[in-house]
Amino acid sequence: MKLFLPKQHGAWAMLIIPFWLGVIKGGFIWQHIPFFIGWLLLYLATYPMLLLFKRKKISFYTTWTLLYMIPSLLFLLFPLLERPSIIYFGLLMLPFFMINAFYTSKNQDRAFMNDLSAVFAFSIAGLASSYLTNGEINFETIVFTFLTSVLFFVGCTFYVKTMIREKKNNQFKWISWIYHIILVFSCFSFGVWIVALAFIPSLLRAIVFYGRSLSPKQIGIYEIINSAIFFTISAIQIGLLT
Repeated sequence: MKLFLPKQHGAWAMLIIPFWLGVIKGGFIWQHIPFFIGWLLLYLATYPMLLLFKRKKISFYTTWTLLYMIPSLLFLLFPLLERPSIIYFGLLMLPFFMINAFYTSKNQDRAFMNDLSAVFAFSIAGLASSYLTNGEINFETIVFTFLTSVLFFVGCTFYVKTMIREKKNNQFKWISWIYHIILVFSCFSFGVWIVALAFIPSLLRAIVFYGRSLSPKQIGIYEIINSAIFFTISAIQIGLLT
């Protein structure tokens, strides 16, 4: 049986990066392994679950939702038993899921607000994975796991749209460029120069690649590289803080 997998390849980076940045910030414990497996399966379950709101192929999507959701909940019991209050992070994600469900029901899956909602939901996972270790969330955790993830993936959203859906929209191009420029210079001005370095590749690719005839596959490959650079530099920054 062929697995039913999400088609949004960029979401895999959002699934992985915030979570493991949170692990680095909070410190690793063995429960992070089943937590991540459960988080992965939960993401896989939400894909067919959201498609149910299109009111088509109900039986098919329900089956795949359950096939992913049931083992997901079993794996998520491990972090829940270790830190019961971690459930609040799941509740924080619910409004964003509802926004995604709304846009899916309207067949507007690629709407910017829908993408933004997903960014926030995935980034909350970084807070949860950090919180699991010692039951604490401090200012540094919020800034260097949650906020940096949000800012990075919002930039990715702008960039991808300028390369595909909005590639002929000159106004959107300038919004993307200005966003990336302000992001880098703001980090320098606040003295977090390592974070600024993590955002520089995003700025360069937003400007240099714009207007080039890159296939979706090429765009995806470059985004994997960019995401790996961001994760590595961000992990170094977090390591210096701990």
